[in-house]
Amino acid sequence: MLVSKTRDVSTSLLLKIEAMQWNTSIKIQSPSQSQSTNVEGKINSLRKIARIGGVLYLVIIILGLFGEFFVRSKLIATGDPTATATNIAQNDLLWRIGIAGELVLLICGVGLGVIFYQVLKPVNRKLALLVVFFNLVSIAVEVTSSLFLLAPLLLSGESPYLKTFEPSQLNALMQVSLRMHEFGFGISLIFFGCVCNVVGYLIFKSGYIPKVIGILMAIAGFSYLVNSFVMILAPSLASTIFPVILVPPFIGEFSLCLWLLLRGVKQRLDWSTLALLNE
Repeated sequence: MLVSKTRDVSTSLLLKIEAMQWNTSIKIQSPSQSQSTNVEGKINSLRKIARIGGVLYLVIIILGLFGEFFVRSKLIATGDPTATATNIAQNDLLWRIGIAGELVLLICGVGLGVIFYQVLKPVNRKLALLVVFFNLVSIAVEVTSSLFLLAPLLLSGESPYLKTFEPSQLNALMQVSLRMHEFGFGISLIFFGCVCNVVGYLIFKSGYIPKVIGILMAIAGFSYLVNSFVMILAPSLASTIFPVILVPPFIGEFSLCLWLLLRGVKQRLDWSTLALLNE
Protein backbone atom coordinates (compact mmCIF):
# COMPACT_ATOMS: atom_id res chain seq x y z
CA MET A 1 0.00 0.00 0.00
CA LEU A 2 2.75 2.43 1.00
CA VAL A 3 4.81 1.48 -2.04
CA SER A 4 1.81 2.17 -4.31
CA LYS A 5 1.26 5.63 -2.84
CA THR A 6 4.95 6.43 -3.16
CA ARG A 7 4.84 5.46 -6.85
CA ASP A 8 1.75 7.63 -7.40
CA VAL A 9 3.47 10.64 -5.80
CA SER A 10 6.63 10.07 -7.87
CA THR A 11 4.57 9.80 -11.04
CA SER A 12 2.71 13.01 -10.20
CA LEU A 13 5.96 14.87 -9.55
CA LEU A 14 7.43 13.67 -12.84
CA LEU A 15 4.34 14.82 -14.71
CA LYS A 16 4.53 18.27 -13.09
CA ILE A 17 8.24 18.57 -13.92
CA GLU A 18 7.56 17.60 -17.56
CA ALA A 19 4.73 20.14 -17.72
CA MET A 20 7.01 22.87 -16.36
CA GLN A 21 9.71 21.99 -18.88
CA TRP A 22 7.12 22.07 -21.70
CA ASN A 23 5.87 25.53 -20.65
CA THR A 24 9.43 26.81 -20.37
CA SER A 25 10.29 25.56 -23.87
CA ILE A 26 7.21 27.31 -25.26
CA LYS A 27 8.22 30.60 -23.62
CA ILE A 28 11.74 30.32 -24.97
CA GLN A 29 10.56 29.55 -28.49
CA SER A 30 7.86 32.21 -28.66
CA PRO A 31 10.15 35.25 -29.19
CA SER A 32 11.75 33.51 -32.17
CA GLN A 33 8.36 32.78 -33.67
CA SER A 34 7.27 36.37 -33.09
CA GLN A 35 10.44 37.70 -34.72
CA SER A 36 9.97 35.49 -37.76
CA THR A 37 6.50 36.93 -38.35
CA ASN A 38 7.71 40.55 -38.14
CA VAL A 39 11.01 40.27 -40.00
CA GLU A 40 9.66 41.41 -43.35
CA GLY A 41 8.01 44.46 -41.82
CA LYS A 42 11.23 45.48 -40.06
CA ILE A 43 13.28 45.19 -43.24
CA ASN A 44 10.71 47.17 -45.23
CA SER A 45 10.62 49.87 -42.54
CA LEU A 46 14.40 50.21 -42.56
CA ARG A 47 14.42 50.27 -46.36
CA LYS A 48 11.80 53.02 -46.40
CA ILE A 49 13.82 55.14 -43.95
CA ALA A 50 16.96 54.59 -46.03
CA ARG A 51 15.19 55.68 -49.22
CA ILE A 52 13.94 58.85 -47.56
CA GLY A 53 17.58 59.48 -46.69
CA GLY A 54 18.48 58.93 -50.34
CA VAL A 55 15.95 61.57 -51.41
CA LEU A 56 17.30 64.07 -48.86
CA TYR A 57 20.86 63.33 -49.94
CA LEU A 58 19.97 63.90 -53.59
CA VAL A 59 18.38 67.26 -52.74
CA ILE A 60 21.52 68.21 -50.78
CA ILE A 61 23.81 67.29 -53.67
CA ILE A 62 21.73 69.15 -56.26
CA LEU A 63 21.41 72.31 -54.16
CA GLY A 64 25.09 72.18 -53.22
CA LEU A 65 26.19 71.96 -56.85
CA PHE A 66 23.74 74.70 -57.84
CA GLY A 67 24.96 77.10 -55.16
CA GLU A 68 28.64 76.48 -55.83
CA PHE A 69 28.81 76.28 -59.61
CA PHE A 70 25.74 78.16 -60.87
CA VAL A 71 25.60 80.99 -58.34
CA ARG A 72 28.84 81.76 -56.52
CA SER A 73 31.27 80.65 -59.23
CA LYS A 74 29.25 82.56 -61.80
CA LEU A 75 28.92 85.84 -59.89
CA ILE A 76 32.11 86.04 -57.84
CA ALA A 77 35.05 87.40 -59.83
CA THR A 78 38.19 86.28 -58.00
CA GLY A 79 40.48 89.20 -57.23
CA ASP A 80 38.08 91.80 -58.66
CA PRO A 81 35.78 93.24 -55.94
CA THR A 82 34.24 95.76 -58.33
CA ALA A 83 33.21 93.13 -60.86
CA THR A 84 31.86 90.93 -58.07
CA ALA A 85 29.76 93.78 -56.67
CA THR A 86 28.42 94.57 -60.14
CA ASN A 87 27.56 90.92 -60.84
CA ILE A 88 25.68 90.49 -57.57
CA ALA A 89 23.82 93.79 -57.99
CA GLN A 90 22.73 92.80 -61.50
CA ASN A 91 21.75 89.27 -60.45
CA ASP A 92 20.17 90.06 -57.11
CA LEU A 93 17.43 87.41 -57.41
CA LEU A 94 19.84 84.64 -58.40
CA TRP A 95 22.03 85.46 -55.39
CA ARG A 96 18.99 85.33 -53.06
CA ILE A 97 17.86 82.01 -54.56
CA GLY A 98 21.35 80.66 -53.88
CA ILE A 99 21.10 81.67 -50.21
CA ALA A 100 17.61 80.15 -49.90
CA GLY A 101 18.86 76.94 -51.50
CA GLU A 102 21.72 76.84 -48.99
CA LEU A 103 19.26 77.02 -46.10
CA VAL A 104 17.02 74.30 -47.56
CA LEU A 105 20.14 72.16 -47.98
CA LEU A 106 20.97 72.56 -44.30
CA ILE A 107 17.44 71.65 -43.23
CA CYS A 108 17.73 68.46 -45.29
CA GLY A 109 21.10 67.86 -43.65
CA VAL A 110 19.52 67.73 -40.20
CA GLY A 111 17.04 65.10 -41.38
CA LEU A 112 19.78 63.11 -43.11
CA GLY A 113 21.80 63.00 -39.90
CA VAL A 114 18.85 61.46 -38.04
CA ILE A 115 18.37 58.89 -40.81
CA PHE A 116 22.08 58.00 -40.70
CA TYR A 117 21.58 57.25 -37.01
CA GLN A 118 18.51 55.09 -37.62
CA VAL A 119 20.15 53.10 -40.41
CA LEU A 120 23.57 52.65 -38.80
CA LYS A 121 22.80 52.27 -35.09
CA PRO A 122 22.62 48.44 -35.35
CA VAL A 123 26.34 48.47 -36.22
CA ASN A 124 27.45 50.66 -33.31
CA ARG A 125 25.00 52.91 -31.48
CA LYS A 126 27.65 55.19 -29.95
CA LEU A 127 29.41 55.82 -33.26
CA ALA A 128 26.05 56.41 -34.97
CA LEU A 129 25.28 59.01 -32.30
CA LEU A 130 28.71 60.56 -32.91
CA VAL A 131 27.69 60.98 -36.57
CA VAL A 132 24.66 63.00 -35.46
CA PHE A 133 26.77 65.28 -33.24
CA PHE A 134 29.44 65.89 -35.90
CA ASN A 135 26.67 66.59 -38.41
CA LEU A 136 24.95 69.13 -36.15
CA VAL A 137 28.23 70.98 -35.51
CA SER A 138 28.92 71.08 -39.25
CA ILE A 139 25.45 72.46 -39.95
CA ALA A 140 25.73 75.07 -37.18
CA VAL A 141 29.03 76.35 -38.57
CA GLU A 142 27.67 76.41 -42.12
CA VAL A 143 24.53 78.29 -41.05
CA THR A 144 26.74 80.90 -39.40
CA SER A 145 28.92 81.22 -42.50
CA SER A 146 25.79 81.65 -44.65
CA LEU A 147 25.12 84.95 -42.88
CA PHE A 148 28.13 86.40 -44.70
CA LEU A 149 26.34 85.78 -48.01
CA LEU A 150 23.78 88.38 -46.98
CA ALA A 151 26.45 91.07 -46.59
CA PRO A 152 26.77 91.80 -50.35
CA LEU A 153 23.03 92.48 -50.52
CA LEU A 154 23.23 94.92 -47.61
CA LEU A 155 26.37 96.64 -48.89
CA SER A 156 24.95 97.11 -52.39
CA GLY A 157 21.73 98.67 -51.12
CA GLU A 158 20.58 102.30 -51.10
CA SER A 159 20.52 102.83 -47.32
CA PRO A 160 21.66 106.34 -46.26
CA TYR A 161 24.32 105.03 -43.87
CA LEU A 162 26.17 103.42 -46.80
CA LYS A 163 26.93 106.87 -48.22
CA THR A 164 29.53 107.24 -45.48
CA PHE A 165 31.72 104.80 -47.40
CA GLU A 166 33.36 105.12 -50.78
CA PRO A 167 32.26 102.55 -53.42
CA SER A 168 35.70 100.96 -53.33
CA GLN A 169 35.42 100.54 -49.56
CA LEU A 170 32.01 98.89 -49.88
CA ASN A 171 33.35 96.56 -52.53
CA ALA A 172 36.30 95.66 -50.29
CA LEU A 173 33.95 94.91 -47.37
CA MET A 174 31.88 92.75 -49.68
CA GLN A 175 34.97 90.80 -50.71
CA VAL A 176 35.95 90.28 -47.06
CA SER A 177 32.47 88.94 -46.30
CA LEU A 178 32.68 86.47 -49.17
CA ARG A 179 36.08 85.30 -47.98
CA MET A 180 34.69 84.83 -44.48
CA HIS A 181 31.94 82.66 -45.94
CA GLU A 182 34.53 80.65 -47.84
CA PHE A 183 36.57 79.97 -44.70
CA GLY A 184 33.46 79.28 -42.62
CA PHE A 185 32.29 76.74 -45.19
CA GLY A 186 35.74 75.16 -45.14
CA ILE A 187 35.61 74.81 -41.35
CA SER A 188 32.16 73.20 -41.57
CA LEU A 189 33.62 70.64 -43.99
CA ILE A 190 36.13 69.58 -41.31
CA PHE A 191 33.27 68.33 -39.17
CA PHE A 192 31.41 66.93 -42.18
CA GLY A 193 34.59 65.12 -43.17
CA CYS A 194 34.46 63.45 -39.75
CA VAL A 195 30.83 62.52 -40.50
CA CYS A 196 31.91 60.86 -43.75
CA ASN A 197 34.75 58.98 -42.06
CA VAL A 198 32.55 57.54 -39.29
CA VAL A 199 29.70 56.76 -41.72
CA GLY A 200 32.20 55.03 -44.00
CA TYR A 201 33.46 52.88 -41.14
CA LEU A 202 29.95 51.92 -40.03
CA ILE A 203 28.91 51.08 -43.60
CA PHE A 204 32.02 48.92 -44.03
CA LYS A 205 31.10 46.99 -40.86
CA SER A 206 27.34 46.87 -41.50
CA GLY A 207 26.98 43.97 -43.89
CA TYR A 208 23.78 45.45 -45.36
CA ILE A 209 25.34 48.27 -47.40
CA PRO A 210 28.22 47.43 -49.79
CA LYS A 211 31.68 47.76 -48.26
CA VAL A 212 32.95 49.64 -51.32
CA ILE A 213 30.57 52.50 -50.51
CA GLY A 214 32.02 52.62 -47.01
CA ILE A 215 35.52 52.88 -48.47
CA LEU A 216 34.44 55.65 -50.86
CA MET A 217 32.83 57.60 -48.00
CA ALA A 218 36.00 57.31 -45.92
CA ILE A 219 38.04 58.65 -48.86
CA ALA A 220 35.50 61.47 -49.20
CA GLY A 221 35.93 62.39 -45.55
CA PHE A 222 39.72 62.39 -45.87
CA SER A 223 39.48 64.62 -48.96
CA TYR A 224 37.28 67.13 -47.12
CA LEU A 225 39.76 67.26 -44.24
CA VAL A 226 42.71 67.80 -46.58
CA ASN A 227 40.87 70.53 -48.50
CA SER A 228 39.89 72.45 -45.36
CA PHE A 229 43.20 72.23 -43.54
CA VAL A 230 45.12 73.23 -46.68
CA MET A 231 42.83 76.27 -46.93
CA ILE A 232 43.71 77.23 -43.36
CA LEU A 233 47.38 76.26 -43.21
CA ALA A 234 48.51 76.89 -46.80
CA PRO A 235 46.00 79.18 -48.57
CA SER A 236 48.27 79.55 -51.58
CA LEU A 237 47.89 75.82 -52.32
CA ALA A 238 44.10 75.79 -51.93
CA SER A 239 43.44 77.05 -55.45
CA THR A 240 45.84 74.39 -56.80
CA ILE A 241 43.97 71.40 -55.37
CA PHE A 242 40.46 72.85 -55.78
CA PRO A 243 38.17 71.59 -57.29
CA VAL A 244 40.05 68.31 -58.04
CA ILE A 245 40.18 67.44 -54.32
CA LEU A 246 36.37 67.43 -54.25
CA VAL A 247 35.99 64.76 -56.95
CA PRO A 248 36.38 61.81 -54.50
CA PRO A 249 33.74 63.27 -52.15
CA PHE A 250 31.31 63.64 -55.04
CA ILE A 251 31.85 60.02 -56.10
CA GLY A 252 31.51 58.69 -52.55
CA GLU A 253 28.47 60.72 -51.57
CA PHE A 254 26.67 60.22 -54.86
CA SER A 255 27.28 56.46 -54.64
CA LEU A 256 25.76 56.34 -51.15
CA CYS A 257 22.89 58.55 -52.30
CA LEU A 258 22.05 56.24 -55.20
CA TRP A 259 22.28 53.11 -53.07
CA LEU A 260 19.97 54.54 -50.40
CA LEU A 261 17.57 55.82 -53.04
CA LEU A 262 17.40 52.68 -55.19
CA ARG A 263 18.13 49.81 -52.80
CA GLY A 264 17.92 51.08 -49.23
CA VAL A 265 19.37 48.03 -47.47
CA LYS A 266 19.96 44.41 -48.43
CA GLN A 267 17.07 41.95 -48.14
CA ARG A 268 18.62 39.74 -45.44
CA LEU A 269 19.46 41.11 -41.98
CA ASP A 270 20.56 39.08 -38.95
CA TRP A 271 18.42 38.81 -35.82
CA SER A 272 20.67 41.04 -33.70
CA THR A 273 20.34 43.81 -36.27
CA LEU A 274 16.58 43.46 -36.36
CA ALA A 275 16.36 43.53 -32.57
CA LEU A 276 18.34 46.78 -32.38
CA LEU A 277 16.08 48.43 -34.94
CA ASN A 278 13.25 48.39 -32.40
CA GLU A 279 15.26 50.17 -29.69
